[in-house]
Amino acid sequence: LVLTPPGGEPRRLNDLKPNRITEQGLARTFQNIRLFKSMTVLDNAMIGRHCRTRTGILGAVCRGPRTRREEQEIVGTSLALLERTGLADQADEVAASLPYGAQRRLEIARALATEPLLLLLDEPAAGMNPQETAELIELIIAIRADGLSILLIEHDMKLVMNISDRIYVMEYGKEIAQGTPQQIKENPKVIEAYLGEEAH
Repeated sequence: LVLTPPGGEPRRLNDLKPNRITEQGLARTFQNIRLFKSMTVLDNAMIGRHCRTRTGILGAVCRGPRTRREEQEIVGTSLALLERTGLADQADEVAASLPYGAQRRLEIARALATEPLLLLLDEPAAGMNPQETAELIELIIAIRADGLSILLIEHDMKLVMNISDRIYVMEYGKEIAQGTPQQIKENPKVIEAYLGEEAH
């Protein structure tokens, strides 16, 4: 996998450790939620900023002006992301106390805090009720409108059709179709694989 930042050199991500991959611009969420559940919502978002900070051990111990400015930037950016994901009012709550859909949005906020070039969402709608899914669709559309590239792995076809520019359909690990939502909807291989051979 190669990421190319605007106006920059291509960055090859193969064989890099997860923290280096994040530094290079690929952020992800997980099918099974992976939050620091005993920490606050704000702290979870702030952790995402770690790969963009410059303060080392010495700065953390001495706490000079540069360190304090960076800490203020981390808090400010994290609060802005919580506002964007609808979690600002829960900033001081423990992450484990959030409803399921809000935990999903917190994972997205933490991923966005890394300033990614590409955001990978692994089945973000899994386990959500219709209201939570609707809120998720709204959030993903807003993120995409800002120009961030999103790679979505998802089985909720309503969500996929509502937000995707291009869709790749897999069956047992093999690609059987790719195209726009309308093309996918009309593709006979997709109809046969997912709706049954008789469906039209």
